[in-house]
Amino acid sequence: MSDISAAALRGAVDLSTLRNRPAAPATPAAPGDGEPAAPGGYIVDVTDATFGQILELSRTVPVVVDLWAEWCGPCKQLSPILEKVVNEHAGRIVLAKVDVDANPQLAQSFRAQSIPMVVALLAGQPVPMFTGAVPEEQVRQVFDQLLQLAAQNGVTGTVGADAPAEGTDDAEEPQEAPLPPLHAEAFAAIEAGDFATAIRAYEKALAENPRDDDARSGLGQVRLLDRVQGLDLQQARAAAAAAPTDLQAQFAVADLDISGGHVEDAFLRLLDLFAELPSDQRAPVRERLVEFFGLIGPADPRVIAARNRLSSLLF
Repeated sequence: MSDISAAALRGAVDLSTLRNRPAAPATPAAPGDGEPAAPGGYIVDVTDATFGQILELSRTVPVVVDLWAEWCGPCKQLSPILEKVVNEHAGRIVLAKVDVDANPQLAQSFRAQSIPMVVALLAGQPVPMFTGAVPEEQVRQVFDQLLQLAAQNGVTGTVGADAPAEGTDDAEEPQEAPLPPLHAEAFAAIEAGDFATAIRAYEKALAENPRDDDARSGLGQVRLLDRVQGLDLQQARAAAAAAPTDLQAQFAVADLDISGGHVEDAFLRLLDLFAELPSDQRAPVRERLVEFFGLIGPADPRVIAARNRLSSLLF
């Protein structure tokens, strides 16, 4: 990936309608002397109404904007990586999380055609980072570039993390229950980029409990990450165009489309392939579609439409 540059997004992102919004009251963090407060510490949930506050914060500390949605499987894999790396930087970077379904104006302003989409803000200006789920190593590299660019532009402040005072309600809230051992093993492996170990852990969890929906969902997501690792989108598209009925070539592009949030494109590609193939060669395509349906969620309208078309092709 080439070095990030603020010039690359000029004209592509319009944040003017959000700049002068009154910021909603926020609980101040615990910054050091002279440091700005980031609402909620290093990681904050941002809305259309509160984005102006984040723009102002970006004049002092780099802000990474994570545009995501609940239905987006790749988002669920990327977000924990972003949060981990941001926390490790201990206030030198703030992560602003934007649910695009709940905040359509922000999604439109960033022209988020696919998610997850990650953009940085420096001194109120957008800086491109990446689209789609990427490995932790690449996230670290891009964050390092961001900090270098921030230093060049004099954006070198830090913020402090929230620390609830003793006796407050926040301090008394019960901690979340720990993950089951096999889930914890899979999660740790994903963070380390060891997708093969994560797959084995989820498969073992499912063997022990076939009704473990979290393991089933996690298995589908990590299998996708494993398949797209190292793929080049341009090369994959060229190979698919040269061999329209080659299963592996078509699967590679569909995987990349799902990983990048291009859900309808992936469904259309596989449904068209399914329609073209003889009936005795269709099973792998159907299996990949069913896997994608599980990743996106059965209630998603795109899944419902794709299921209906698949049913019409089957009967």
